[in-house]
Amino acid sequence: METRHVDVAIIGAGSAGLGAYRAARAHTQSVLLIEGGPYGTTCARVGCMPSKLLIAAAEAAHHARDAAPFGINVTGEVQVDGRAVMDRVRRERDRFVGFVIESVDGIPERNRLRGYARFVAPDTLQIDNHTRVVARRIIIASGSRPQHPALLEAAGDRLVTNDDLFEWETLPESVAVFGPGVIGLELGQALHRLGVRVRLFGVGGGLGPLQDTVIRDYAERTLNEHEALYVDTDATVEGIERDGDQVVVTFIERGTGRRLTERFDYLLAATGRRPNTDRLALENADLQLDSRGVPCFNRYTMQCRTADGEPAPVFIAGDADQELPLLHEATDEGRIAGDNAGRFPEVRVGHRRAPLSIVFSDPQIATVGPSYAELEKRHGGCDCLATGEVSFESQGRSRVMRANQGLMRLYAEHGSGLFLGAEIFGPRAEHLAHLLAWSLQQRLTVSQMLDMPFYHPVIEEGLRTGLRDLNANLQLGPAILEHCMECGPGD
Repeated sequence: METRHVDVAIIGAGSAGLGAYRAARAHTQSVLLIEGGPYGTTCARVGCMPSKLLIAAAEAAHHARDAAPFGINVTGEVQVDGRAVMDRVRRERDRFVGFVIESVDGIPERNRLRGYARFVAPDTLQIDNHTRVVARRIIIASGSRPQHPALLEAAGDRLVTNDDLFEWETLPESVAVFGPGVIGLELGQALHRLGVRVRLFGVGGGLGPLQDTVIRDYAERTLNEHEALYVDTDATVEGIERDGDQVVVTFIERGTGRRLTERFDYLLAATGRRPNTDRLALENADLQLDSRGVPCFNRYTMQCRTADGEPAPVFIAGDADQELPLLHEATDEGRIAGDNAGRFPEVRVGHRRAPLSIVFSDPQIATVGPSYAELEKRHGGCDCLATGEVSFESQGRSRVMRANQGLMRLYAEHGSGLFLGAEIFGPRAEHLAHLLAWSLQQRLTVSQMLDMPFYHPVIEEGLRTGLRDLNANLQLGPAILEHCMECGPGD
């Protein structure tokens, strides 16, 4: 077995790993990028890009069917060619993957190693059965994989995940989707608009990343009533079984309470992902692990801790840390981890951007800033949290486009007037969310945001209406002001 000695070893060549490689190489040429699976990143192969390709096809079909209210008549029935849809999805997906592979091919061979890594000592990795790597610093960027509850196993080989869906050669007639999170919502609605019969089941009432119950309830009602997409965020599923080439699901129907038994071609499990850290033999790494078996780390340096709680020469980034499974976050974390592994032991705090999450449903969903639960914990207990709200149902530009379904809630801090975050379910939320994330990162107050220019007629005028409502609610009474002075701005 060959033994190699390097300054920095990186486990995983996804978005985080590639970012870490580039950052570490700024400090040392002795960097080794280790990958056992296919090159191409989760985003390009099975995540962001192929899902948006499917959504784009679904939007085209939806707009064709929905043209009549504008006085535009499409003659005959809109025909969806499932084979053509999936062919374009796969071709364009492969193109995006190809760009990533090209970038990996540009890395010198001496800095790449194929195989799956596992710890055999705190500073030593074994790669399959062919190489041992002794590294002064190690970066864990091993990514994640889909997971699903045992209940769904009854579907047998008709159980699929987003890792499988984009290999379909055509569209099925029906799909039962379990998990109304980001993946389930995006894929479930896209399939629905492409003519696939879809039922979307959840547990516990969750819907995408939404935590504000006012927004969440509005969104679930809108999807069911206006989009005609069956979504039950707290479903009662009594049975799942495989019968021939189909999956039989027995459930209590949302709203009516009727017991229904329906057959589906596939069961799509969109019930989350788990980090691949369980495959790294971390028991040999002398690292402090949390209850999920993930290394404990500092999110500003990405440095892990030893079992004794001391800083370790090990860093973690991307989906492996199970904090924020988003491409831009993985890239940032990889950059921070790579920079600190390269300059170790002179570890520095890295730049973390304002939290931003977008779901490409229709209407779109977006969250900006800390979660609503976190804001409630920080500010709600002392009545320091102010809320503003705007409906898009009568908003001018939204109504012109017949995209006038949506609700936005904005949050700020009494006393300082600082903008704290937002949850959005509405038209063009991806663009509104960026404006709000930029404002949050610059620590703007609500009054400063209202001083910005707003054109007419644009959807951003709805944002201005919400900010005005929020600003009006920032009028302080003495008791609230006293509480806010105790908390301090942004505390």
